[in-house]
Amino acid sequence: MITAGIDIGSATTKAAIVNKNRQMLGFSVMPTGGNNRETAEVVFAEAINRSGIEKESIQKIYTTGYGRENIPFSDRHITEITCHAMGIHSSFPKAKTIIDIGGQDTKGIEIDPYGRVMNFVMNDKCAAGTGRFLDVMARALGLAVDDLGRLSEESANVIKISSMCTVFAESEVVSLVAKGVLASDIVRGIHNAVAERSTIMLKRLNVNQPIAMSGGVAKNRGLVQSLESKLGASINIPENPQMTGAFGAAVLAQTAKKAQG
Repeated sequence: MITAGIDIGSATTKAAIVNKNRQMLGFSVMPTGGNNRETAEVVFAEAINRSGIEKESIQKIYTTGYGRENIPFSDRHITEITCHAMGIHSSFPKAKTIIDIGGQDTKGIEIDPYGRVMNFVMNDKCAAGTGRFLDVMARALGLAVDDLGRLSEESANVIKISSMCTVFAESEVVSLVAKGVLASDIVRGIHNAVAERSTIMLKRLNVNQPIAMSGGVAKNRGLVQSLESKLGASINIPENPQMTGAFGAAVLAQTAKKAQG
């Protein structure tokens, strides 16, 4: 059985093609843009092309993310929390707690030994601590967001970012730059602030190890290190963390009777 999962997020849209052994045959990701239906069609076609299979071989298509109900060729819509839980469970079967930092929100998810959601917490009221927050901070420093992780690891000093409001934090970063503070130290301070906020949110859950992280922000090794320091625990990262939701949706399509959402 071959299935597909499409995750239409606020920042990016992802598609994954998965076989019965829960192996990802092909995937694609691109910015969501203003037309999420059209973007979903493009990433789906690209994932099929990369998988080397025929479109007719795909038996089920599940969608997730903010735009999940806007895709007419979907067989079922599943919440992103459920999909991230199954995606992480399929990669790390022993994981008990998930941190998902997305483009517009941050989630903490507690899962059972079968990858089912037991409880979750979510910060979706402002951009603080999200991928959007990191994008704004990178622009304030004149950097690409992909450079943040590397720079953070070069830091030799701890700089505290006092505000987590995106607007005020941006002003604070600009002020630090004007004072000649090294970009690497500022970035580390940004990561520590995001980690602190995420840790406070996670305290509303029963945080048990092993811990795993999903979402594209998980590729930022500097932020992951800040989170590990705050939590006092190592964090497992999938090979393609940004694909976790789409992958989880495709896996749920394989086991439809167990799907929830």
